[in-house]
Amino acid sequence: MVTKTWDTSKSKQHPVWLQDYIDSTDKQKQLYKKTLRILILSQIFGGAGLAAGITVGALLAQDMLGTESAAGIPVALLTLGSAGAALLVGRLSQRFGRGPGLAAGFLAGGLGAVGVIIAALINSVVLLFTSLLIYGAGTAANMQARYAGTDLATAKQRATAVSMAMVSTTFGAVAGPNLVDVMGKFADSIGVPTLAGPFILAAAAFILAGLVLFIFLRPDPLIVSTAIVNAQEENRTVEAEPNSESSTINKKGIVVGVTVMVLTQFVMAAIMTMTPVHMGHYGHRLGEVGLVIGFHIGAMYLPSPLTGMLVDKVGRTSMAVASGATLLASGMLAAFAPADSMVLLICALVLLGVGWNFGLISGTALIVDATHPSIRAKTQGSADVLLALSGATGGALSGLVVAHYSYAILSLSGAILSLLLIPVVVWSRKTPSKDLI
Repeated sequence: MVTKTWDTSKSKQHPVWLQDYIDSTDKQKQLYKKTLRILILSQIFGGAGLAAGITVGALLAQDMLGTESAAGIPVALLTLGSAGAALLVGRLSQRFGRGPGLAAGFLAGGLGAVGVIIAALINSVVLLFTSLLIYGAGTAANMQARYAGTDLATAKQRATAVSMAMVSTTFGAVAGPNLVDVMGKFADSIGVPTLAGPFILAAAAFILAGLVLFIFLRPDPLIVSTAIVNAQEENRTVEAEPNSESSTINKKGIVVGVTVMVLTQFVMAAIMTMTPVHMGHYGHRLGEVGLVIGFHIGAMYLPSPLTGMLVDKVGRTSMAVASGATLLASGMLAAFAPADSMVLLICALVLLGVGWNFGLISGTALIVDATHPSIRAKTQGSADVLLALSGATGGALSGLVVAHYSYAILSLSGAILSLLLIPVVVWSRKTPSKDLI
């Protein structure tokens, strides 16, 4: 099928192929299932690319700079780059569709990973930091892919659709950290610094994820869903259709959804970033660091099907409260667990991942519920900018906190911050305000 420039916010005239989807609920359901299959494949690759950089980024910077106080900078730069890319991916997706927008993000992330490898070879800190910014585009695409699953989902399927896209990330995300030693040895064999080895995997994984989406995500789900909703509204039959949407924007819902995601991302990024450095202080080997981070990233994504079902059935705000409680338990355990106890460190990081999972899926569902397809991708991109910035802030501050205080103080601070989700939920349960588009 020929790729066409399509303004999803202003479509009134539809080509024949698109009209077929507007007229047939069976074709809509088929495309929904196809979209999820393509997302699952791309997210397996994307997860591997994402996890590789997270696992050794802080260690690589510490090695090149010779100080642990700057160890949080890589995650900060990665997430800062993700923030800028999220905005661009959202705008590209709104204009051209999910496939081109997400593919551009993944391909840019792959190029950033190549830059990190070159920086390690020539020992250039400037190139390292620049490449990490670009590498963040792959993270942005990996995160925004979860929205693509909701484009053709009904209101009662949205959290489940998000969870299907996220759980597929688990396979690559868990494999990535556990291939640290293998990729390190491979890097040594070709003359590349050991800690740059995982970025070889990241480059290949991000590029493959981008190609899968660019080639196979057609017809584009965002283009189709926007056309369906526009046609329903024009025909005044919105309430009778399975994919019906409100023609209003719930600003409170957007604010609450973003706040839930931002708080959980901040706490997760801060504690996760400094865990490898904390373990290094107590003699843990690189393979052990990879194991702990692998469990953590698995916990971030593996519970997604159950979380999605709970968010759809129990409610968005109830699961946001569950997120705060889980993050509280994680921070307390990380703060007081003996540093030489692999079991307790794994438990703390697993709880950290599960709490993040609860918050991200419930927050994402709130945002999708509160937006109209004609502005949805742009709004989601803007929301993910704040999501990435919160991670960047958490990552940057974490190194300073540990350098001047301790890992325990950092973990306790994260636990306390997670309690802020409770007043947010209380405020959200008041009557929401809606504004016409």
